[in-house]
Amino acid sequence: MNFNLLIENLTNPALLFFVLGILAVCLKSDLEIPPNSSKFISLYLLFSIGFKGGQELSHETFTAEIAWSMLFGISISVLIPLYTFFILKKKLSIFDAGAIAAAYGSVSAVTFVTAVSYLDSQQLSLRGHMVAIMALMESPAIIVGLVLISLFNKDENSTKIDIPSVIKHSLTNGSVLLILGSLLIGLLANPKQAEGIKPFTNDLFKGFLAIFLLDMGIVSGKKLKSFFSFGLFPFVFAAFIPLLNGCIFAVLSSVVTTDITNRFIFAVLAASASYIAVPAAMKITVPQANPGLYLPMALAVTFPINITVGMPLYFLMVQNF
Repeated sequence: MNFNLLIENLTNPALLFFVLGILAVCLKSDLEIPPNSSKFISLYLLFSIGFKGGQELSHETFTAEIAWSMLFGISISVLIPLYTFFILKKKLSIFDAGAIAAAYGSVSAVTFVTAVSYLDSQQLSLRGHMVAIMALMESPAIIVGLVLISLFNKDENSTKIDIPSVIKHSLTNGSVLLILGSLLIGLLANPKQAEGIKPFTNDLFKGFLAIFLLDMGIVSGKKLKSFFSFGLFPFVFAAFIPLLNGCIFAVLSSVVTTDITNRFIFAVLAASASYIAVPAAMKITVPQANPGLYLPMALAVTFPINITVGMPLYFLMVQNF
C-alpha cells in the first residue's frame, strides 16, 4: 500500500510538471512562465480554494470540534517556531534562526492547494473550515519568530521590531486577505449564483495547478544552485524537520477530530513552510535575515519532499494511527 500510494503521487501530472521545471533549469533552457501570468495563476488558486471552502462552509454548522480545530491549528503555528528556533540558533545567526523558524511555523498556501488536489485523487473532499484554519495559521508563526529575535538579539544597534505593525502586515498580506475574502464570499454567495462560476473555480483548477508547479519547479531549480554553499545543516533541517512535524501532528490531530481529511490537512500544514508571507514580512522587519537561506530551504527542499514523500506518508499516518 505504501508503494502504491507513493507511485500514484509520483506520477501525478502536477508533480511531473514541477520536475520538468527543475529539469529545464538543469538543461539551461529558456523555458519560463511570465511573471504576470505566474502571479495571476497563484491568485486564481487562492481564490478558487477560498471560494470552494466558503461554499463547503455554508453547509456546515459551527461545532465544538471546529472551534477546537481552530485552536489546534493556531497552536501548531506557535509551537513549531518555538522549538525549531532553538535548534536553528545553534548553527545559524539569531536573525536567520528566527526567520526560518517563522517560515516553518507558518504555512504554504501552494502546498495546501496541492494537498487538496491529493485528497481529490483519493476521492475525498476538503472540509470548508480547514481553509479558514489555514489562513489563521499564517500570522502567529511570524509574530513568534519576531518576538524570539527581539528576545535573543543582543545587538543594541539593531532596529527594534514593531510588533503591532508586523501583526497588521501579516493580516493584510495579499494571500491571506484573498483566501479569507474568497472564503467569506463563498460563504455568503447565493448557491444558484455560485453555480455560474463553478466551471472556473472547479474545472480549470488542476490545469492551472500544473502550470503553477511548472513555474515553482523553475524557481526552485534556480534557488537550489547557491543553496549548498551554506553547508549540509540547512538541507538536513529542511528535509527532516517537516516530515517529523507532519507525522507528529498527524497523530496528535486525532485529539481534536476523527475526520481523516481534516487530520491529513493538519499534517500537511504542520509540515509545510511559507515562502510567500514570511519572506515578505522578514524583508520589511528583519533585513539582516538571509533570504538566500530561508527561501531555498522552504521552496527547493521542503516543498518537493512534501509533495513526493510527505503526503503519502501523512495519509498513511492518519489512516493507521
